[in-house]
Amino acid sequence: MPLFALIDRLLAPVPEARKVAWIGGHVYAHRGLHGPGRPENSPGAFAAAIERDLGIECDVQRSSDRQAMVFHDWELDRLTDETGPVDKRSADQLGRIVLSGSVDRIPTLRQVLDQIGGRVPILIEVKSRKDKSVAPLCLAVRRVLEGYLGQHAVMSFDPRVSAWFSRHSPQTVRGLVVTEEGARSLAGVVRRRLSLWHAHPDFLAYDIRDLPSRFPAAQRRRGLPVATWTVRSAELRQRAADHVDAPIAEGAGLEPLS
Repeated sequence: MPLFALIDRLLAPVPEARKVAWIGGHVYAHRGLHGPGRPENSPGAFAAAIERDLGIECDVQRSSDRQAMVFHDWELDRLTDETGPVDKRSADQLGRIVLSGSVDRIPTLRQVLDQIGGRVPILIEVKSRKDKSVAPLCLAVRRVLEGYLGQHAVMSFDPRVSAWFSRHSPQTVRGLVVTEEGARSLAGVVRRRLSLWHAHPDFLAYDIRDLPSRFPAAQRRRGLPVATWTVRSAELRQRAADHVDAPIAEGAGLEPLS
């Protein structure tokens, strides 16, 4: 679609290659290398990923006192013995909560970056809700990233997050997370393009279930790196190798291709 391609170049220009070249050089452990005794998004899971020289993908949301906490679910129930919303607890309160099946506690983003220390790259998924501003969490994340010299990027399903970093922290590598959910009609294509134009991303993180797909292929050809999630099998690992630059994987999806 030549018109879409023209608007892509105008509204979502590709980044300089040197800014994003590192994204394609790694396999990323989805929420760390988690397993028995190492819950997802835990210091133990991140340590195991570092030991295997894997990149790390993690989730970040806001505490009640606007600190960036590394935790996936909106509620504490699934991953801890506590209940209720994460954003109703302070960073200090969350930092005392033990992650089920381990001795680890919920870490802050700063603690995770200190743990990684630049040894492996990190992709930080910023969680958001449509009815709430993304600015407080984006600002909290930016403050933690200031001075961090390791390879890092932020990403989100919400194009407002990437757009915020484009305006307020343009040096930060930013990504748009995409799932098609079966919408390959013209309406679906338009929605994805509008998200792209709003987000101004440096890369895409695409749902492996949607690959191959014309949209990420076109963006990749013009210079946007494409990662894919969540790669959980050898078959999906091969699909990722065929169509994108980097897998975000767990379980069997982390095993090298034969």
